[in-house]
Amino acid sequence: MSKVWFITGAGRGMGVDIARAALAAGDAVVATGRNTDTVSKALGFGNNLLVVKLDVTSPEDAQKAVKAAVDRFGHIDVLVNNAGNFFAGFFEEITPQDFRAQVETLFFGPINVTRAVLPVMRSQRSGLVVTISSTAGIRGGEFTSAYAASKFGVEGWMESLTPEVAPFGIRTMLVEPGFFRTELLTPESTNFAEPTIEDYAEKTRQTVTTWKGMNGLQGGDPAKLAKALLQLVSQDEPPLRWPAGADAVEEFEKKGQLLLAQANAYRELSSSLAHDDPNS
Repeated sequence: MSKVWFITGAGRGMGVDIARAALAAGDAVVATGRNTDTVSKALGFGNNLLVVKLDVTSPEDAQKAVKAAVDRFGHIDVLVNNAGNFFAGFFEEITPQDFRAQVETLFFGPINVTRAVLPVMRSQRSGLVVTISSTAGIRGGEFTSAYAASKFGVEGWMESLTPEVAPFGIRTMLVEPGFFRTELLTPESTNFAEPTIEDYAEKTRQTVTTWKGMNGLQGGDPAKLAKALLQLVSQDEPPLRWPAGADAVEEFEKKGQLLLAQANAYRELSSSLAHDDPNS
């Protein structure tokens, strides 16, 4: 049976490829974005396509968009929390306003949309919530403190949500892409912190130059990711986490090894902290 997809950030980048793949499979798509003209230009028009305005930082927008989706198609089977941007820079140089803006989009954005969609999925006793995270949600790194903090938050929230909604036939899936040839590193999506501290100046210049040079040369193909995602969504038990790309698999392995090493480093000390019970 055909599914109804609700995709955020469907006007550019990975969201466009996911929407196209779903439409090509014969599914219906609710494609949302802050600028509906951009979404329509990317995806065109069709009976199985509904374009709706949605700024994910607005709970009101989320409620209106979900209502429009249900009014048109009757239900929502797959939510894809995809909308995103990137505030890059060393922590001391990212302004508090930009740090909060990053968290508002990448963390509270999916929360707003999922909060609006879950009542629909609960009433139909089925659904899948897919949230596009990142390998930065698995391993943090320099120059990504705001981005990684947001993605780490998404990871913990989704992992905790999973058992809460499972009794209602709702499943969740986190997708952690590595480097894909999307528009994330373009000026439209990436905001580099203004250099203000001399101690960071040279490393900032090097990092910005490197990242700008990567734009358009990333190894991952977002169209292939979209097709693979359709394959996973069709399974009865989709994975709770899916590393997308060989580089993402490598990051998972590195983090797993690091956690095991940290667990063992002070095992005796860590295990010696229980109360001394004289009755035992």
